[in-house]
Amino acid sequence: MEFRIQLRSAQDVQDFVSIATRRAFPVMVSNHQHQVNGKNFMEMFSLDVSQPLWVCPECSEEEYHLLKWDSGRFTID
Repeated sequence: MEFRIQLRSAQDVQDFVSIATRRAFPVMVSNHQHQVNGKNFMEMFSLDVSQPLWVCPECSEEEYHLLKWDSGRFTID
């Protein structure tokens, strides 16, 4: 399970990392070339955040939907 997000500023990155760190499960983020820990602010900036990113949480379906809901302002279809 994965969903796409678009982060438009450093504040968006910080806000997304804050959402991810509240989870007890791993939240990986990738640009399909590199994958980083979505709970790590510095690792997130190693990705080109001007492009859409894929969020790949390692969790149950229920936890996935809650994470996607909390990330709603960043999600793209």
